This record gives sequence, structure tokens and C-alpha cells, in this order.
Amino acid sequence: MSNTGSGTGTGAYFDELVTAATAKLQGEEVLLANLAGERTDFIRLNNNDVRQAGTVDQQKLSVDLIEGKRHVGGSINLTSDRPMDEARLTALLGQLRDQRRLVPDDPYLMYNTEPMSTESIKTGNIPAPDAAVADIRSAGHGKDLVGIYASGDTYNGFANSLGQRNWFQSSTFNLDWCFYLRTDKAAKNLYAGFDWNDDAFARKVDWSAQQVAALARDPKNLGPGEYRTYLAPRAMEEVMSLLSYYGAFGKRAHETKQSPFLRMLAGDATLSPHVSISENTAGGVAPNFQSAGFVRPDAVDLVINGKIGDTLVSPRSAQEYGVATNGAHSGEYPESLAIAPGSIPTNGVAEALGTGLFVGNLWYTNFSDMSACRTTGMTRFATFWMDEGEIVAPVNVLRFDDTAFNMLGAQLEGLTDEAEVLLDPSTYMERSTASARLPGALLTGMRFVL
Repeated sequence: MSNTGSGTGTGAYFDELVTAATAKLQGEEVLLANLAGERTDFIRLNNNDVRQAGTVDQQKLSVDLIEGKRHVGGSINLTSDRPMDEARLTALLGQLRDQRRLVPDDPYLMYNTEPMSTESIKTGNIPAPDAAVADIRSAGHGKDLVGIYASGDTYNGFANSLGQRNWFQSSTFNLDWCFYLRTDKAAKNLYAGFDWNDDAFARKVDWSAQQVAALARDPKNLGPGEYRTYLAPRAMEEVMSLLSYYGAFGKRAHETKQSPFLRMLAGDATLSPHVSISENTAGGVAPNFQSAGFVRPDAVDLVINGKIGDTLVSPRSAQEYGVATNGAHSGEYPESLAIAPGSIPTNGVAEALGTGLFVGNLWYTNFSDMSACRTTGMTRFATFWMDEGEIVAPVNVLRFDDTAFNMLGAQLEGLTDEAEVLLDPSTYMERSTASARLPGALLTGMRFVL
């Protein structure tokens, strides 16, 4: 849904605080305000028992006080006590006003001066915490289930002294868990999204049970070489996160030639025609507006059939390079990354792989040569050798070293016909709103060096 105003109690309170603060501005000052909050139930499990449970209800208000080209920002945590929060916000504005006299002009300052108010509230079908715990513990009966379950609302608001109001709220769940066997042997899985589905969860539990049973077999050692490989969505997420955070899709990185996609920018390489990548804001959990008040489009096509498309342009880059902003985050990396699915049946991946490596997770990913988009990393948790679609044995840890132009290009046989919703399980300081929708990838060959 999209319309003006904010229909929640928290949104109305945010509106009232900013309206009161606007009345206290001096001269030509402009105020930008951002609210980030959550109401989240957390449950930690170990050995299939609840070890910790609690609820987090928090709101953080960040403001930027602008006069001309000079500005200074600060933040406070809200208490929901109106007189206390107004007094603390007024004091913060006074401090920022004093600090602003000491800072120089910012040549790349850019904020939205044409108010566009929006509201988006995404509700989901999420079980109550006690019902979720009952389902999870039932699934882990007889096994050492270890993990964390988080569910509830995350919300963001933007408001400015020019009258703009934006609100984005999303209800999600995220179960990040594994069946632990012994030492470094565990079958890791993730179930996340907007609507809990018992059948979908049961399929994930069944696959993890098959994996943990296979982990009890003697492991197989593989030497360096190229192997036919299936990268599950979580493994794909590791590769895509590395590319994203190091400027594969950002305007500034492209302009300064610090992008891992340099060869694509020079016209010397492409990805596979099977690959189309977008910033899918409409399908994500991150807000559909930016901290300077620019509203984001539903989608930005970053790679189209293997070729470079648009870039993510933050307001500062827009000002510096004289182009239009599309409301990107200041880091210009995707917050709602999506790769379009392919044609390989998701429930027939094992048969499509045949004989080769099934890689469920990667970690310690980094660049071995960023200018060539060459990446390296380790297999993690359950990686299996498959023969004619059946698990033969777990594979001892391997290190890969290959370029994205191979993995997502020349060596890519195809993508699965379903994209999995992957929510960032990070809860440091606050629950993350980053997400991805990724299919699995079948590679005719992936290069392993150890």
C-alpha cells in the first residue's frame, strides 16, 4: 500500500516530535529526521531447548540540522515519554547548532526539497512465539538443534521540516539454525520470510536431517581442481554480499574505478545471459525511502541478462557527478538484492547436479584480485560429494579461488526456478533490515585450490 501519513501509534508519535522540533528552528534551518525501531521477540535454542527468550522494543531518532551547506547530525533513543523526549530532542538541537558553527560547508550536501509523503505497511502471517517454539522444538526432536528465532515488526520513518512524512513497516520472521553433530560437523539452514508455511519448514527440516545423517559418514578428501558444483542460495549470498559491499553496483565505485566489475565496465567481460540482478525494494524489508528523504523506485535493474545496467546512486554521488539519485543508501550497496530465478527445478537440484559438489554455505570470502573480480573463500558446514543425485559423503573443507565472471558467467549452467528469501540475521544494536532473494546456481566447473 502507498499513501500519505502514518497510521501507527509510533508513526504518529514520530510525526508529533518532529512537528514540535520544527517549531523551534531558527532562521533558515532545515531539519531532517529518521526513526529506526523494532518490536522483536528473540528466542535462543541449544540442544533443542530454549536457553534465552525476550522481547526488544526500541526506537532511535537521528536528526540532521542544516543551514545552507553546513550541517551536523546526532541521535537519541526515544522513551515514549513525550515531555522527556521533547526536552532531549530540544537539547540535542542546541548542541548541534553550537557544533555547526565549527564545520565547513559540505559541497556534496543534497536532500529532498520536494516533499513526497508515503506509507507502506507489510503484514505477515507469523506464529506467536510460543507456537513457533513448539514447531521448532518438534522439528528438532532427538537432535541437537542450535539457533536463534527472531520475529516481529521493524519500522523506519522519515520526516523533515518541509512537511514530508514517510513510514515503512514490515512484519517478518527469521529462524537461523543448524543440526549439530560433533566437532565441526553441522547441517546449517535458514527459514525466513513474511508468511510462515508449515510445509516449507518441514521440507527444510527434512533436508537438514538428511544432511546431518550423511555427516556421520567418513569424509571425502578432494584435491585441487575444478568440480561440477551446486551453490545453494546461502552460498550465493556470500559471493553476492562480497561483490555488493565492494562497489559492484555503486555509482561512486564505478566512477572512481574501484569496482570489482571493472572488466564489465571496460567491455572486456560479461556475466551469463541467465543472470539478471536488481535492487528489489518492493520485495524487501529495507525502507522505500532514503535518509535524506528521497523515495526509492520499486526496483533498480543492476545487471540485465549478464550486462551492466543502472547503478545505485546516493544523493552525495548525484551531487558530485551531476546525475539523478535513485535513493540509494550512502554506501551504494543493495539492501534488497534479488537475482531473477532460472529454469532448473528447485526440487530437482540433486538430479540436475548428478555427480559433483553440493555446497550449502561459504565463509571467509574475500578478493584475491579485486580488479579481476577473483574471489576466494572456504566451504562451511555441510558440503557433500554427490553421485547420480545421491549424497555419497561429506567433503572436508575446501578453499575456492575463482572469478565471478566464471561462476556467474562462462561456467554457469543455470539457476533454480525459485529464489529463496534470505533475511540478514544480524541483531547487533538493532535488527537488520537487509535481505536477499536468491536462487541456487549450478556450475559446470568451480575452481578449488586447497
